[in-house]
This record gives sequence, C-alpha cells and structure tokens, in this order.
Amino acid sequence: MARRPTGTTPPPAAGPRKPGRPTSAKPRGKSAKAAADARRGPSPDATATADEAPPAAPPPRQPSAENSREMLETLSMNIARAAMTAQAAIAEAALNQADRPAALSPDPFNVGPAMTQVMTGLASRPEKLFAAQADLFNRYLDLWAGATRQAAGETPAPPPADKRFKDPAWSENPMFDVMRRSYLITSDWMNGLVSSVEDVDPRTKRRAEFFTRLLTDAFSPSNFLASNPAALKAMAETNGESLVKGMQNFAADLERGMGKLKISQADYGRFEVGVNVATAPGKVIWRDELFELIQYDPATEKQRAIPLLIFPPWINKFYILDLQPGNSMIRWLSAQGFTVFVCSWVNPDRDKAEWDFDQYLEKGIYRAVEKALEQSGADSLNAVGYCIGGTLLGAALAHMAATGDDRVNAATFFAAQHDFAEAGDLLLFTDEHWLAEIEKKMDAAGGVLPGAAMADTFNALRANDLIWSFFVSNYLMGKDPPAFDLLFWNADQTRMPKALHLNYLRSMYGQNLLSKGEFEIGGIKVDLSNVQIPLYFQASREDHIAPMNSVYRSARAFSNADVTLTLAGSGHIAGVVNPPSAKKYQHWLNPDLPETLAEWQAGAEERPGSWWEHWSGWLHDRSGGWVKARDPEKGAFPPLESAPGSYVKVKS
Repeated sequence: MARRPTGTTPPPAAGPRKPGRPTSAKPRGKSAKAAADARRGPSPDATATADEAPPAAPPPRQPSAENSREMLETLSMNIARAAMTAQAAIAEAALNQADRPAALSPDPFNVGPAMTQVMTGLASRPEKLFAAQADLFNRYLDLWAGATRQAAGETPAPPPADKRFKDPAWSENPMFDVMRRSYLITSDWMNGLVSSVEDVDPRTKRRAEFFTRLLTDAFSPSNFLASNPAALKAMAETNGESLVKGMQNFAADLERGMGKLKISQADYGRFEVGVNVATAPGKVIWRDELFELIQYDPATEKQRAIPLLIFPPWINKFYILDLQPGNSMIRWLSAQGFTVFVCSWVNPDRDKAEWDFDQYLEKGIYRAVEKALEQSGADSLNAVGYCIGGTLLGAALAHMAATGDDRVNAATFFAAQHDFAEAGDLLLFTDEHWLAEIEKKMDAAGGVLPGAAMADTFNALRANDLIWSFFVSNYLMGKDPPAFDLLFWNADQTRMPKALHLNYLRSMYGQNLLSKGEFEIGGIKVDLSNVQIPLYFQASREDHIAPMNSVYRSARAFSNADVTLTLAGSGHIAGVVNPPSAKKYQHWLNPDLPETLAEWQAGAEERPGSWWEHWSGWLHDRSGGWVKARDPEKGAFPPLESAPGSYVKVKS
C-alpha cells in the first residue's frame, strides 16, 4: 500500500485558522500577552469587585497588513504546492499506464446505442420535448422568484434532503443555495426526461437511466473545489494546507492503483485480519484447494445437536460476519448455543480459471457438508448461504432433492437470489457486449477477474456514497479516510475464476435458468420446486445488489418448501449484519407468502431492531436437542491452525 506523503509547509506567522462551520464567524483568541496575564492572575492593584461592572472589552484586533500579506503568501504557496503535487502524480500515472494496452473498448458498457435509442424515442414525440422544456423553464422561474424573495429577507422553503449538501453553507450562502437548487432542478429534469421515453426496450432504457444518473451525480457542484463552500472554507482556514493534503491523498491513491485512481474508503493500516477484525476464536479443521473449513469455539456448555454451516459469497471474504466482537454474527451464534462452521473460500488464481459451478458444488458445498458432519458427529446440518453463496446453496439443495441427499436439514438465505428477473441494476452489466469485455479482461489477467473490477461495479451502483463522498472528503477537504472496519472489508476483494463467473452472469442474470428449472449443475437440470426442507429467507429493504423484489421472487421459487421470509431495514450489508445490541433499524414479518411483495408488505408486522432473534428462534426449533459443547480440538480432524485461517489473508 502506498504511503501517503507527509510534506511540511513553513508555518505562517499568524498560524492557520482552525476549521469550523463554513459560515460561522470565529471569535478571535487572546493575544499572547493576554494569555500570560490570565495565567498570572489579577494584578495587585486590581480593585474591581463582583458588584462592579467589568470593564468594557476592547474592540477585536484586526490582522495587520503584514500578517495578511504573509497569510496570502502561504495560501498562494500551498495552492502552488497542491497543483504541482497533482501534476506530478498525473504525469507519473501516465507513465505507469504507457506500457499497458489501451482500453478494451471506448464504450465498454454499450451506453452509446442505448442513448441513441432514447434520444430517437424522444425526438419522435416533439410534443413531449416541448412540454419538458416548458417544465424546466417553469422550475427555473420558481427558483429565480424564490431567490428574489430570499434576498428580500424571506426564509426559503427547504430543499429535499441530500447528504451531498448537508453543510450549512449550502443554505446560508445565497449564491451556493441557488447553485445547489439549480443543479438539483437540472439533474432531476434530465433523469426524469430519460425515464419518460416510450417505445424503447426496457433494458435499453434502464441502461440509459443508469448512466444518466451517473453523469448527473458526477457533475454535482459538491464535487468541484470552486463550487463547494465547505472545501473553500477549509482551504481558507488552513491557508491551503487542506488542499495540499488532499492532493497528497490523490497522489497516494494513484500510486496505490499503479496509475489508476483507487480511492481510499478507509484507513487500511488500522486493521489487520486476525488481529482486530476476524478474531472469533476457533480452528481450521480442514483445508483443500478450494476452501478452509473453520469450526468456532463453543461459548456455552451445551450446543444444539444439529450444527450450522455457513457458505459466504466467494466474491467477498467471510469475515463480514466477524468484523468486531460487538457486531460478529459468528460470535453471536456461538453464544446462542450453535456449533458454527464457516467455509472460507480460497482467493482463486489462474489455476482455477476453468473451475465452474460443478467444482464449487462437488468440491465446495458437498465436501464442506461432509467434513462438518464428520467433525461434529451429526447426521445432518443446517446451512446458510449469503449472496452468491446462497445462489449456489439453492442450486445444491435442488441437486440434493433430485439425488435423494438429505444431509441438509434446513437452510437460510441472506440477501440471496435464485430468480433474477428483477435483479436490479446489475442486470445492466450482463448483456453480451459487456460480457465480451469482461472475458477479454479476464483473459488478460490469466483467466481470473481481478477483485477491483467487481468493486468498481458495486461502487458504481451507489456512486454518491461509495465514490463521490470519498472524492470530496479525501481530495477536496484533505481529510484522512475513516477507520471503518466495514469499508476495510469492502476493499479486501477477491478474484473470480473465468468459467464460473461467466456462467453465473450468463445463466443467472442473462437467462434466469435456475428459476426456470433449466440450470444444469452436477450433470442434472435442477428444479427449485423439488426442495421440501424448511427455508428462511432474509431480504433488505434498501439492498442495491440483491433487491428485495428479487429475493421475494426467489423465496416463492421454492414453491413446495416451508418458507419463512423476513424483510430487514437498511441494505445488502447493514441489513444482514445488525446485532440486537445495536438496536438499529427494524424488520417486518408475515407468515404468508402471497403473489407479490407489495401484498406481503401490506400484511406484514413491523418490529423494531434486529431480525437475528427471530431467526435464532426459527433455527433453534430446527436444530434438535442439546448435546455437550463440541471442542474444535477434539473432533475427527486435528486442527491445522487457529481461525481465521490462511486463505482469508491472501490479497488480490
């Protein structure tokens, strides 16, 4: 990881001003003499008493012309330093990229044809364009009228809440207030215009909507120094030091990305896997070429007879379920009396380029089930699948049903999809044009998709939160990235084998074969409706990767199973990792599973806080009686090393 430069700047004579609210006036501090007098206490001839009025405070001293000149010189010097730092970093990045092949395609997402179709659709209905232009003009008339009333002293109506403009300066300064409002009007109008087009293929229209939103997000005035009042205030208050630090951050991120900007989302040096994240005690009791099987230490004297085996996604590392002791699902499950096993997938390299779902079924799901049962001495187990791990587990359950394999007693799915008809914006990245680009990228990397490629895609789905907020904070404001365990985990990506990943994108997102009963795994076309064991589905209301509609359709695809579904507040990660002690968000329950999610929601009961306790009750009812707690060191397999093992520490 690139180390951030720590250059110094000659201090100005008066010192940089301390940062504060962008529009708040700062009382001036005491002079050095006044501070010394205050430390010495009252002089011997001081005769004022409590009944006497204190002497009038002298008027605040204005900065001298000399101090002002020195502050201006320091500011100018720091702006020049920041510019030189940025120019040097860009030049070095250009040199780093010079020996690399050019971009695979000038339009890898195939946006051009989509926008052409949308514009053609709009042009074919000139009356709609005229109405849209009139609407925009009226919105600006309202804006100008409001600005005039504000200038006359009237309090303006508050704009819609938007985290990009939460700083008070956006409201308190009329110029920035108008700038913000005009941007919101224009971006809302542009996005609405694209969404209103008719007679265009729905997926083509969705691609145009997605990239129009990306474009309007990128052009927010908050993303530019000259139009961001908070960044300008920080620059003024620090005499340009914030901008110098920001450009040093920019240079370090370019260096870390080897010429490609890789925005830091967290202070990565503050965390270490196995030291202050992924610290739940346990042992690696099995290791092969595909996974390590971890059994966690018991936290109770007795445990349920039927153990629990968790299959996390191989797109990410398993320790999202074991970040810190306070939010570790693994620790919490152990404390509930469950024997917890976790499959820690290998970070695949070129040797697994041709591995497909068949290998991940036989050498992954089935072998992990076999070894967990041998280690625990149980006849069956309960399984959990998270995200793509849940997709694989669902296919495996259908394969088990077809072959008469009854080793899985019940299964739980966290944010997992099996019916991809409403899989959200990720569907945009699965047309053949984009898949051809992905395949070229994987071939260039030796048969694996680099971890950063998937991270870039996921970040684009929430660009304001995962790209632009850090761009502003790190570069324009010159702040250090936060020490945030979840974002550290988010940046710890894994690679994906070419055959497996392309099959996943084509078969699931592209053709939705699993829900149709046409997906082949282990030499059999599997049918989800053959699964008859109890299933628990968890969906999250604001999930942008596994949308709640998609998870709901997936739950209904297991039409002959006893399905329980819970809808949690928040998104793909926080909706899942929400310990009861946090007392955050809420969840909804409905024992029925009607045809649509809207009907389910209409009849659902809202409950405060985490859904974990409801799931724990469901799991206890399906986990048999109590047995003596299982010690990982006394099972069928001798421990290989302590949790979290070695595979999770392999970097991409």
